[in-house]
Amino acid sequence: MGRVSDKPGGAAVVRSLAFYAVFYLGTVVFVLWSLIMLAVLPREFARVVAQWSGFHRFCVTRLLGIRVIVEGGPQQAPALYALKHESFFEAIDLPHLLPHPVPFAKAELLRLPFWGWAARSYGVIPVARDEGAKALRAMVAAARTHANGRPLAIFPEGTRVPHGQRPALQSGFAGLYKLLGLPVVPVAVASGLVYHRWWKGAGTIAIRFGEAIPAGLPREVVESRVHAAINALNGRPE
Repeated sequence: MGRVSDKPGGAAVVRSLAFYAVFYLGTVVFVLWSLIMLAVLPREFARVVAQWSGFHRFCVTRLLGIRVIVEGGPQQAPALYALKHESFFEAIDLPHLLPHPVPFAKAELLRLPFWGWAARSYGVIPVARDEGAKALRAMVAAARTHANGRPLAIFPEGTRVPHGQRPALQSGFAGLYKLLGLPVVPVAVASGLVYHRWWKGAGTIAIRFGEAIPAGLPREVVESRVHAAINALNGRPE
């Protein structure tokens, strides 16, 4: 895979403009449709979200010319999925990658008009980092309420990270792992070099599901294993 240049060519600009026009206009349609579903057929709302996520994957591969490679896949048993976060790609792709997931997201996002209401209806769980143990207990209670067999998904480093960087996991991850009592499936993602830029370059986004890490391990052990696994693609050139 060739490394993406910092200076985009004309083809990258044209592809990106086409992507923005098609994806965001399509997103408006999906948002309106999802609001209708929430009002009249709420059980169909999750299907619309998954279709929107699949539409995004289609636009990424067909309009941007980005190849998406997924190694492995989700397991059948309930689990907490810990994903590397390098760009908005994996956040939007999540309902396509996992079957009807329950994501953990920054609490600020759920305060946005309309989006916050829709996100809560879907089952998104707010992460209030400055509230300590109180927030952690609320997250666990919400996860048990919404999960009902659905996979839980979190970005344990807390925010988007440039490709190649390996920050420590957020302190709340280990507490969540302990209280939920679920195995963790680490998911390595290499998307930043091609997607996390205004003019998106052609290349490859790689996603790798790691082996499930059992519940009940000491904090330092689970953090070390998850950290290593989600960064497994960090040295891979794009």
